[in-house]
Amino acid sequence: MTLLRRWFAIRLWKRVVGALILGIALGLLWPQGATAIRLVGDLFVRLIKMLVVPVVLITIAAGIAALGDPRRLGSIGGKTVGLFALTTLISVMIGMAAGLLVRPGEGIALAGVAPHPLGPAIAPADQLLGIVPANIVEALARGDMLAIIFTAILLGIGSVVAGEAGRPVVALLQGLAAVLLQIVRIVMEATPFGVLALIANAVATGGVAVFVNVGWLALCVVAASLVQMLVVHAGLIALVARLPVARFFRGIADALVVAFSTASSSATLPVALRVAQDDLGIARPVASTVLPLGASIGKDGTAMYVGLLGQFALQALGIVPDAWMLGVMLLTGALAAFGTAPVPSASLFMLAAMLAAVGVSAEQTAIVVGLVLPFDRLLDMTRTVPSASANLTVATLVARSEGALDERVYRGPAI
Repeated sequence: MTLLRRWFAIRLWKRVVGALILGIALGLLWPQGATAIRLVGDLFVRLIKMLVVPVVLITIAAGIAALGDPRRLGSIGGKTVGLFALTTLISVMIGMAAGLLVRPGEGIALAGVAPHPLGPAIAPADQLLGIVPANIVEALARGDMLAIIFTAILLGIGSVVAGEAGRPVVALLQGLAAVLLQIVRIVMEATPFGVLALIANAVATGGVAVFVNVGWLALCVVAASLVQMLVVHAGLIALVARLPVARFFRGIADALVVAFSTASSSATLPVALRVAQDDLGIARPVASTVLPLGASIGKDGTAMYVGLLGQFALQALGIVPDAWMLGVMLLTGALAAFGTAPVPSASLFMLAAMLAAVGVSAEQTAIVVGLVLPFDRLLDMTRTVPSASANLTVATLVARSEGALDERVYRGPAI
């Protein structure tokens, strides 16, 4: 029991980094041993595969149901959801563009995984038709991600629009989402062992050169985050709200620092509420409506990362995407980001949804996850910053349009 307490007292990311180092050493010094523990990696793959469908279905539906009151789908709610949808979609595009330009996954060897054959091309009309499932249960059993996401969206919207009658369903969705988050946390405790096995096999097969690509991936995350904030968010503040950009970023600095240090949009919410009112001059009714909703669905950083990591995975697997695949990845990435659970590394589970929608197996996705996961804490901290920036950007735009922004406070010196 003492050993167990000491083990769990170590932060998970530290345990994962330790497993990474041990896996590299094992793969280099004892390749036969790496093969012997492959079963552990296979079990980790199955755990990820087990969680993908329920996480996608429940968290997306619960995220939409977080609106709670159908009246919030009115002026403020409609503007908020629309603006978040816009910034999220742009963020996925930026992540995908960064991946296509830098190509961080090109040439990487993932434990000898062969390029994945995608089979014969399916006509776009058939692809679109397949989004609407003829049988929901069958779609869930097959793991048909486009159909599952479509079902989750309808379930969330229906729960909100039903009003009082839908409250029990909303409560059920929120409860199931909370339970799933705990299951995710339990599975994440197995991560060090899964990473050890997966990395040991990757190094035994491809050598340590596989980690060069992770450095390029990290560079893409930083660059894409800066583009999202300094071009998209700053552009919206300057061109739509017609407010000084430098003052905006000075005012939200505290929230960005907390976002980076905690890697959590939910943990950033109290600070975001304070700076929105005290430094940006946003009226309390708008701030208290937009910001909590944004903590659930405003995931620009996650959207960017999922788009980038999707290209990284395809390049590592030797898959050349066509225009239709890129379109599907853009749509599923944006929708998945809307429902990403507020826990560290949850976006890696949404990656499986995106890749499954274009025919990549869960086993191959899990190998990519195993490679990236040891470094994901720092990447998670980085990509939480544009999510926090997006939340306050949308709050400022909505307040400006509703006449609920005090320009004297906004233009005054930052507190």
